[in-house]
Amino acid sequence: MKKVVRHLLRVSGAFAPFRLANRNKALILMYHRFTPHEDGAATSARAFEQQLKYLKTHYQVVPLAQIAQQLLQNKSLPPKLAAITIDDGYYDAYEIAFPLLQRYQLPATLFVVTDFIERKTWLWTDKLKFMTPRTTARWLEFSLNDSLSRMELSDARSRQLAAAQINAWLKTQSNQVKEQAILKIADSLGVSLPEVPPDEYRPLSWREVGAMDKGGVAIGSHTVTHPILTRIDEERLRYELRESKTQLEAVLGRAVELFCYPNGDYDQQVVREVERAGYRCAVTTDYGLNEADIAPLCLRRLAAENDLSRFAQSTSGFEAAKLRLRAVRRLPTTKAAADGAQILQG
Repeated sequence: MKKVVRHLLRVSGAFAPFRLANRNKALILMYHRFTPHEDGAATSARAFEQQLKYLKTHYQVVPLAQIAQQLLQNKSLPPKLAAITIDDGYYDAYEIAFPLLQRYQLPATLFVVTDFIERKTWLWTDKLKFMTPRTTARWLEFSLNDSLSRMELSDARSRQLAAAQINAWLKTQSNQVKEQAILKIADSLGVSLPEVPPDEYRPLSWREVGAMDKGGVAIGSHTVTHPILTRIDEERLRYELRESKTQLEAVLGRAVELFCYPNGDYDQQVVREVERAGYRCAVTTDYGLNEADIAPLCLRRLAAENDLSRFAQSTSGFEAAKLRLRAVRRLPTTKAAADGAQILQG
């Protein structure tokens, strides 16, 4: 325990100047999956508890709706604001994250996919992750961008990589192409996809959703089926936004005004429809902290790092400053340099 305390003090001190410089920018953290043990991917219970301690010490952790209200009223942001958000609605948010949030008396927001909660569907990004470990095939042949890709499935690492690469490509496709491609891949791998979410991708129940909402974890919408909103037509877009809101309001007995863009994808049309549907605040996956002039429907977030040192580095604004510095170094710094760059570019 003493080692943990010393580590927390060392980490917090190292990035104190950056927390001070960014004290009037709101930090919004993004989580997805939680696990009882370290697995390198999901946030472990140990890491989450360390992060909650760190946040409680260095920030004023408030409901996301409170940050939205400040922005909507065009008020300056109080110093050291932070909010915790969790996407999708997996059961582990209730099993692991919720008890720790209650123990440390910290609020959060959970964005749920309503058909996932209803067990009518499961998240399409999980289907490739489900298939590749279960197939006996040693190779996966798949047409990517009109060229045939052949991916080796020799070990756990190669199977994870194949799933990640195909998911990345599917995110660029229309909803119809994506769904057809998933079925075709399942057939080629000889894997039967369950109609309901398997245990490893278990969603919350409505009872658990209600318990979390009453217990300090505000529930927001993450659409009905989790499509990429920039890849669907206007009618489907409106359905995904409004039907999920209606379902949640019926279950929770209150207005639902918080929204999360699936995969973080949005454009002007999507933002307009989100506003028309009655949402007052929406979070993206755009990287960064939030200043007082940011649009409440385009809030930035930081993905929570598992390692505490990297978590402190990222949340302090140090990482963003480092990225900005790298960008500046790549730009011409004098007129002569700029003229030279233009000549080289033809």
